[in-house]
Amino acid sequence: MWEIYESHTLVRNLPKIPYEVLKRYEKWKDIVELTGPEGLRLIKGFHDEALKGQWLGHRSSRLELQFRLIYRVEDNKLYARVINITAHDYRRT
Repeated sequence: MWEIYESHTLVRNLPKIPYEVLKRYEKWKDIVELTGPEGLRLIKGFHDEALKGQWLGHRSSRLELQFRLIYRVEDNKLYARVINITAHDYRRT
């Protein structure tokens, strides 16, 4: 089983995120907890991909056409740290 840790920025922003995006985020968490990031790559709707440049080492998953979830797998452990859910605003938090 994988553990998911949410950043303080994400926790503060959750009430501002649309309900449909939050439902998709809950599904994302269920998949990651059971299968890890590899399971996300099997579901094309999440369009899970590695990021480049300033976000090197992070990954992005699509929750909706506009909203992306940014996360990082740290130290090759069964642990994922969710950075933020954004509407294409990939500034580092």
